Amino acid sequence: MLSRLIATDPAKFADAYWGRQPLLSRAGELPGGGFTDLFSPADADELLSRRGLRTPFLRVADRGTVLPATRFTGSGGSGAEVGDQVADDKILRLYAEGATLVFQGLHRIWPPLIDAMQELGGELNQPLQVNAYLTPRGNQGFSTHYDTHDVFVLQVDGTKRWIIHEPVLPEPLEEQAWGGRKDEVQATADGPPALDVVLEPGDALYLPRGWLHAAAAQDARSLHLTVGVRAFTRYTLVDELLRLAAEDERLRATLPFGIDLTDPEQVAPVLADAVAALRDWLPTADPESVADRLRARVWPATRPAPIGPLSQLDFAEALSPDDRIVARGGLRWRVAEDGPEHVVLRLSGHTLRFPAYCAPAVRMVLSGETYRVGDLPLDDDADRLVLARRLLREAVVVPAPSPGR
Repeated sequence: MLSRLIATDPAKFADAYWGRQPLLSRAGELPGGGFTDLFSPADADELLSRRGLRTPFLRVADRGTVLPATRFTGSGGSGAEVGDQVADDKILRLYAEGATLVFQGLHRIWPPLIDAMQELGGELNQPLQVNAYLTPRGNQGFSTHYDTHDVFVLQVDGTKRWIIHEPVLPEPLEEQAWGGRKDEVQATADGPPALDVVLEPGDALYLPRGWLHAAAAQDARSLHLTVGVRAFTRYTLVDELLRLAAEDERLRATLPFGIDLTDPEQVAPVLADAVAALRDWLPTADPESVADRLRARVWPATRPAPIGPLSQLDFAEALSPDDRIVARGGLRWRVAEDGPEHVVLRLSGHTLRFPAYCAPAVRMVLSGETYRVGDLPLDDDADRLVLARRLLREAVVVPAPSPGR
């Protein structure tokens, strides 16, 4: 999937562009023939009119201001029992008057993008999100700003002019949003741009976090996708290190009685002691402990490939040794010993426990290859079926695609 978004070798992209500078890739340099297979104007119409779309999967912006949801939602009608369903007639009026429609979280609700982001997320090993921006001709949804995550902009339909400036704050964290630097952003936006380009259908643009940008539709409506890469940073490591530092008694010590924390002279010696204690503790930090904490943060940020609960259970109930299974795509897992007689399979949100003799079979099916149930390394087919059914019911493995599909 990454090869559809960048007109350069992935290794060169990683070395020269990732997190460093923008990359413009024209449609003629990219495979795939554009991006309408992922999301199109007809798809936007279907979502707005026939899919019962609700907030927050849609935002509406007018001249830089996000409109309240009450301006474009209403009752779902008899039997729906919801009051925030997108109203197509209200959307029609707002869009005709120049408002930009922002479809949010499409990686969760639109099948082609669910599949594409599953593939891209595996390549980047980062959590992703996808929004679509539908802007009427001659209009601009948002003023100059920066994002706190990297983005790939995929021009689907129409044209849009992008004016890009260098960061006022390189590599901002999520809590360092552009709103706190409005004056700097505006002053920089008034100067000469680093890039001024019109995206045509099929073009792609990579922007690292922090780069200022504003985009306006040209002589026709514009539809583009924005793939947000919510990359973790070194500060993520620092944050978890500080949480682990609570293990150090010196850092948990009570502050001196009566200290005025607003007085720099009183704070200075206590701060020096705390910094010294932290400096002494840091070399003892255990990578395994840090990784355990990061796992609780990283794994829930992405979801594995979707499954069909009914077909999954039907397959499990009718399972035979000749059936073939494969690990669920995008699943995050770790197998660890749990005493001499058991192993545990750690997943996002829960843990499964197995007899130790099951460990080779569990690791085997999680390797990503397709396996016949009857070939699992256990003593007999009865044990193999018990293990495979449990893994199917726990959504760890799925039926392997039929040959040729």
